Amino acid sequence: MESTELCDLGLLEMTGLLRARRLSAREAVTAHLERIDQVNGAINAVCTLDADRALEAAAEADRRAAAGQPLPVLHGVPMTHKDTHDTAGMRTTLGSAVYADRVPSTDAPIVAMLRAAGVITTGKTNVPELAAGSHTFNPVFGTTTNPYDPTRSAGGSSGGVAAAVAAGIQPAGDASDMGGSIRTPASFCNLIGLRPSAGLVPLGNANDPWAWISRKGALARTVADLRLMMSVIGRSHPSSAIHPPGQHPVSDRVRAGDLSGLRVAWTPDLGLGIPVSGPVLSVLAEQVRHFETLGARVEVAAPDLRDADEVFFTTRALDFSTTYEQIYLEHRDELKPALQWNIERGLALTSDDLRSATRARSRLHRSTTAFFDRYDVLLAPATQVQPFDASLEYPTEIDGVRMETYLDWMRAATLISATGLPAMSVPAGFDIDGLPVGLQMVGADGSDDLLMAVAEAFEQVNPQHHIRPDRRATRPASAL
Repeated sequence: MESTELCDLGLLEMTGLLRARRLSAREAVTAHLERIDQVNGAINAVCTLDADRALEAAAEADRRAAAGQPLPVLHGVPMTHKDTHDTAGMRTTLGSAVYADRVPSTDAPIVAMLRAAGVITTGKTNVPELAAGSHTFNPVFGTTTNPYDPTRSAGGSSGGVAAAVAAGIQPAGDASDMGGSIRTPASFCNLIGLRPSAGLVPLGNANDPWAWISRKGALARTVADLRLMMSVIGRSHPSSAIHPPGQHPVSDRVRAGDLSGLRVAWTPDLGLGIPVSGPVLSVLAEQVRHFETLGARVEVAAPDLRDADEVFFTTRALDFSTTYEQIYLEHRDELKPALQWNIERGLALTSDDLRSATRARSRLHRSTTAFFDRYDVLLAPATQVQPFDASLEYPTEIDGVRMETYLDWMRAATLISATGLPAMSVPAGFDIDGLPVGLQMVGADGSDDLLMAVAEAFEQVNPQHHIRPDRRATRPASAL
C-alpha cells in the first residue's frame, strides 16, 4: 500500500490492518513521517518530532506482533500529541518561550493511556501560548494554519492536532477544550471533536484536581474513529477528583440511525443574539432538515444562558491565575498581552466575585436541567465565523459587532462550556469559499454516547468528512 493511501486510512481501518498484520507498525510510522515531510511546511502542525525513537518503537511493536503476543487496541498507530500534554522524555513547551526547553519525566494521563493502548508517539502538535485562545500561534513555533486553506486559521487551542488529522498526518489525536479548544478546530478543519462530560477523560491537573470547566477529549475524521479513541482515553485516573456521570442509555433504534421521536432544539444564536456570520448560518440552516428526515422532532429553542458569561469568565480567570500565577510573577513581560489580562483578571477576583459566580452557576444548572428535561439534543453553531486570516490574532468584528476581547468571538463555545455539559462539533458543510463549517451538538450530563450516536446518524446522511483538503497545497504557513 502506498504511503498516500495509508494516510487516507481512518483509525478503525488502520488498527484493523495493523492487528491483522497486513500492515507493519514500521510501514505505518514511515508513511506518517513522510506525510509530515510533505505537508508540514505548509501548515506547521507538528512542532516537535522524534523520528528515530518512533521507528525504534515501531520495530519493537512489530517484534511483539511477530512473536504472537496479544496486541493492544491501537497497536502500531503513529500519533503526535498536543503540546500541552506532557510526554515523558519529549519536549513539551505549552507554546511558551518560558517552557521552550522543558522535558517532562512523566506522561500526562491521556498520553499514558494512548501509549498503553499501543500508540507510537512520534512528536507534538502546536498550540497557542499556554493554550490561551482559539487560534494557534506562539513565539516558539509560529502559526499553525488550515489544510483547507493554508492562509487561514486552523483554530485552537487544539489547532495543531486538528490540522494534523485533517491533513492526513494521523487518523485521530488527543485534544482539550476549555472555551472551544476542541470544537473550534474541529469546525475549522472538518473534523469530529468531542468535549466530554466532566471526569470522563482524566484532566491530570495537579494544580486543581477538581477543575471542571476544562476537558480532555479527542479529534477524528469520523464518529466511529472518535468512539474508538474515547474507548481508550475515557477511563478513570487517580489524578482526577471528578468522577464521570453514568451514561444515558441509547436505544438500538437510535444507534441504527433512526431518530424517530428524538426531541431536538435548534438555535442560531443560543438565545442571546450572539452574532454569527452569514456564511456560517447559511450552511447550518440547511442541516436541520437532515434531523427531520431522520425522524427527529425539531423546534427552535434555547436554554436560558444569561448567566453563562459570568460563569465562564470568572471560572476561566480563576483557573488561569491558579495555574499560571508563578509564571506571571516571574515572566510577565514574556507573556502575550491577552494572557497577562486573563491572569490579572483572576488575581483580582474578590470573594464577592466568586460568590456571585457560584450563584450564577447554580441558576445556569437549573435552567439547563429543565431544558434537557424537554429536549434530548441542542443544535447550534460550533463557531461564529469561518476560518479567518491566520495573520490576525482573532476576529475583531462579527456581522458588524465589535469583539472587545480575545474571548468574545468564541461565545458560541464558551457559553456551552459554562454549562459543564458535553458538546461536540460535527462537519456540516462548506461555505462559498470552500471552508469547513461545523455544527455544535449539546446534550445533558452523561449523554456522550447519545451525542455520538446522533452524530453518526447525521454523518450517514451528510457525509462531509469525505471531502479532504487539497494535498497539493505547498504554500508556507503564515506567521504573526
